[in-house]
Amino acid sequence: MVYASMPLMAALIGYVTKLVAIRMMFQPLEFVGKKPYFGWQGIVPRRAARMASIAVDTMTDRLISASEVMGRLDPERVVKEIEKPLLAGVEEIAEEIAQEFQPGLWETLPDQVRRRIVRHVQAEAPGVVASLLETVKNDVDAVFDLKDMVVTNLVRDKALLNRIFQHAGRKEFQFIARSGIVFGFAIGLVQMFAWAALKNPWVMPIFGGLTGWFTDWLALKMIFNPKKPTRYLGIFEWQGLFLKRRKEVAADYGELIAREIITPKNVMEAVLRGPLSDRLFALVAAQVRTVIDKQSGPARPLVMLAVGSGRYQAIKNSIAEKVIARLPETMTHIESYAEDAMDIRNTLVTKMQEMTEDEFEALIRPAFEQDEWILITVGAVLGFGVGELQVIMVKYLSV
Repeated sequence: MVYASMPLMAALIGYVTKLVAIRMMFQPLEFVGKKPYFGWQGIVPRRAARMASIAVDTMTDRLISASEVMGRLDPERVVKEIEKPLLAGVEEIAEEIAQEFQPGLWETLPDQVRRRIVRHVQAEAPGVVASLLETVKNDVDAVFDLKDMVVTNLVRDKALLNRIFQHAGRKEFQFIARSGIVFGFAIGLVQMFAWAALKNPWVMPIFGGLTGWFTDWLALKMIFNPKKPTRYLGIFEWQGLFLKRRKEVAADYGELIAREIITPKNVMEAVLRGPLSDRLFALVAAQVRTVIDKQSGPARPLVMLAVGSGRYQAIKNSIAEKVIARLPETMTHIESYAEDAMDIRNTLVTKMQEMTEDEFEALIRPAFEQDEWILITVGAVLGFGVGELQVIMVKYLSV
């Protein structure tokens, strides 16, 4: 029973240390303990910004660009999708502006005159939107930062970042845990013979630490190496699991990115509220002011004389601000069309499946590479501790 327990305990050590290592990669989401050294935060959540940045660099360099995302939107189709809320918004804005700058005047105007004014502005609105979208498409990098959008969403939602790596690598994590049993049992057999020869109580913790360290190290290596199918001893062939499952991982990864991150809603949010949104709003304001001047036509000098040039500019600015304030709500009406037009999932999956082994590894590897030495060390420490328990168990069984 003493000798039979050794490979079984070693297999248990291998399995448990793998489960602990996998959990430590992702949990907890926030630091637990006393910063900076006494405590723990999952490696993926702790390195969220860097991991997201590395993955996004590969994604935007090799897979998809901001111009590609926005370039697939047809301005005329967008105008058609938002026409109803756009025209309704124009009418409301016209009334609000009139009441704001000439209280009571709008109500005194004949209904026919009010409708004519609104119709004039409504007739111009679709053209303004189409022209604005063409301007954005021609210089999309000026108003849309794809990398910032992806990184911001991943850092803000660490659980989402965890889900992406856990889902894409679910089979690899299963392999890591199960491999601990096989490798641990094999080392336990060696441990059994070492105990038989030496009868030294240090054999247990030393082999326990070796089991925890070696099985963690080997399992992590086998996920990514070798990059190409390689035959060993002329008996069996092996290829890093992630690379062997490239097509399946690409499908899972592309699905998650398209469903959770590069969505029409997030893209519109980034364009309208992101770090470059001021440039977009400047474009919108300029377009609106141009339309107002055009609508004034020959009467513009008389209008300016009547209300004052400063007042006229204030009216234009107020209209621009109200249009901009309504943009987020109006743009929600194109989400369904945008999802089909952008076709993010199929683009990512197709291009990921065309990546070289090195490029594919660079996209996924950061989750495993970051601080993996800590995981291996923890595996060794846990194995050493369980080895000490083995000594106690051996003494008990010997009695």
